[in-house]
Amino acid sequence: MQISSAAYLPSYLPSSTSLPARPVSADSSPDLARATQAPVTPVQSLDAPGDARTQSPAEQAQSPPDQEAESPRGRAGNEEPSASQRQREEQESRQIQNLAARDREVRSHEQAHAAVGGRYAGPPSFTYTRGPDGQAYATSGEVSIDVSPIPNDPEATLRKMELVQRAALAPAEPSAQDLRVAAQAQALAAQARAELNQLQREQQAAERAERNEQRQKTEEEETAAKEKPEKTEQSLPPAPSLELYRRLAALREPAENLDIEV
Repeated sequence: MQISSAAYLPSYLPSSTSLPARPVSADSSPDLARATQAPVTPVQSLDAPGDARTQSPAEQAQSPPDQEAESPRGRAGNEEPSASQRQREEQESRQIQNLAARDREVRSHEQAHAAVGGRYAGPPSFTYTRGPDGQAYATSGEVSIDVSPIPNDPEATLRKMELVQRAALAPAEPSAQDLRVAAQAQALAAQARAELNQLQREQQAAERAERNEQRQKTEEEETAAKEKPEKTEQSLPPAPSLELYRRLAALREPAENLDIEV
C-alpha cells in the first residue's frame, strides 16, 4: 500500500497587462493636436512675414506640435513594457518560491514515512513539476509500505502493525491516504491483539491442567508410598525358633562314650 503526500500543483492566474499607448501626432489627428494647444491671437508685428510670431491660427495648426505636448505620451508608451516585464518577473519569482517550498514539504513528508517505517517501507518516489527557471520541483510523492499480517504469529503481527501505524502518522500533516493506512494498520493490530489474547488464555488453561495433573500424580505416589510398608510386613513369614537350631546342632556332634553290647 502507498502512503503519500497529496498531489499539489500551485496555480497562478496571470495578471492582465495593458498594451502601450501609441503617441498621437499632429499628422494622424490634427484636431486632437490643436486641442492641446492654447488658442493663438494674431499679433501685429514689424518682423518679417515669415516669422512664427506673425503666423495665422490656420498656419499654426498646420505646423508640427510642440515637443512638450507629445513627450508625456511618448514617455508613457516607452515605460509600459518595462513595467509589464517587472510584473512577469515578480510572478515567476513567487511561483519559484512556492515550488521550492512545496519541494521541501514533500521531501520531508516522504522521508518521515520511510525513516519510521524501516524495513517495511520502500524508498520515496516523487512527481516533479518544472518551474519557470527550468528546475524540476517535487510536488507530490509516495512511499510503499507492507501492511500484510505475519502468518501464525499474532505477536509479531501486532508489533509490525504498530510500527506501520506510527510510520503512516509520522509527518506533521498526514494526508488522507496516510490516515487510511493508519486506520487499516490499527484494525489489523486489534485483530492480532485479540488472537494473541486467545492464545494466551489457551496457554494458561493448558498450564493449569498440567499443574493439576502433576499434583494429582504426586498425591497418588505419596499415598502409594504410605500403603506399601504395611503390605510388606503382613506378607513376611514368622521368625524361626532358636530351640530348633540347638537341637539340630546337638545331633550333629559325635558321641564320645557309647556302650556297645555284643
